[in-house]
Amino acid sequence: MRALIWILRLLLFFLLFGFAVKNDHLANLFFFFGWQWQLPLVFVILLSFAAGALLGVTATFASLLRKHREIRRLRRQVERMERSQTEPVAPAADAVTAEPL
Repeated sequence: MRALIWILRLLLFFLLFGFAVKNDHLANLFFFFGWQWQLPLVFVILLSFAAGALLGVTATFASLLRKHREIRRLRRQVERMERSQTEPVAPAADAVTAEPL
């Protein structure tokens, strides 16, 4: 099984390496105010992928933090409710026990 995984990793590496070699020509990126940046197309693709992955992780992390806060708030609420139900009830004033004669 390990050999199969390594073969798949090697195959993926060579496919990506071949893709990078085939797309080595320069791409022009034009920014505002006449700024221009030239770099190989494979780096443009890699930077775009990395920026998208970072954006996705950030959005997921923000959602995850929001859910953890909500869970923490609900757990505290449940603990308060359980404590209020398990507190001993004070005996009623009119329920005085009489001693037998």
